[in-house]
Amino acid sequence: MTTQEIVQQIQNKKSFLCIGLDVDLSKIPQHLLELEDPLFEFNKAIIDATHDLCVSYKPNTAFYEAYGIKGWLALQKTITYLNERHPDIFTIADAKRGDIGNTSTMYAKAFFEDLNFDSVTVAPYMGKDSVEPFLAFENKHAILLALTSNEGAFDFQTKDLGGKELYKTVIETSQTWKNPERLMYVVGATKAEYFSEIRKIIPESFLLVPGVGTQGGSLKEVCKYGMNENIGLLINSSRGIIYASNGNDFAQKAREEALKMQQEMEVILRNKYAS
Repeated sequence: MTTQEIVQQIQNKKSFLCIGLDVDLSKIPQHLLELEDPLFEFNKAIIDATHDLCVSYKPNTAFYEAYGIKGWLALQKTITYLNERHPDIFTIADAKRGDIGNTSTMYAKAFFEDLNFDSVTVAPYMGKDSVEPFLAFENKHAILLALTSNEGAFDFQTKDLGGKELYKTVIETSQTWKNPERLMYVVGATKAEYFSEIRKIIPESFLLVPGVGTQGGSLKEVCKYGMNENIGLLINSSRGIIYASNGNDFAQKAREEALKMQQEMEVILRNKYAS
């Protein structure tokens, strides 16, 4: 999927919402556990209820790998369902891969060719030869971990390296790699004050932003400092939407929470285009 197709979808749906499909069998409605594939059935119900309100879905692969082959098959069924029913929706494999070149090539093939995701999250610690294999696929994207929303982000990412924080060095260096136009970046919503500095380095790139809602990030603050001419943001919400209810009404409640975010985004977009 091209960046312009993502922008078009944002304009059509008046939304830049990404829904995280982080499925924990201990949290989903108990009646689903009686089904043959409760992971997929949960995802299917969430997708059916929210697909018109979001522009992206992001399964975190750990929540599927934890259940072995059954979990991986559920992930495969989920991405196949999305690609067949909603091919306009941008899909993200939240896998946080990053290894030496030949291993990264195999990871890229797994997510881009076998599963046919549009993008995958990638850790940059091992440098360009661990990331460039993901950038070799046309109309696919690597989403680089830049400045994350977890507490431990301050252990390394914001450390000063002779007058420049590490996360800035990572972003700047990544722009020198092959096919940097296929790069997106993870920037946590809980670090809203950093968005202005990041936009000075990558004014046109899309940012995947976790941390709004449950983790305390502010949508308005993120948009104020992080939005660009093409919007350039994918705001992720996982638990706040998919676990809005653990009863029979879980899908409807998920839709209600997604609708709240979409409506807030619609107001932000209206104000942006009116100014």
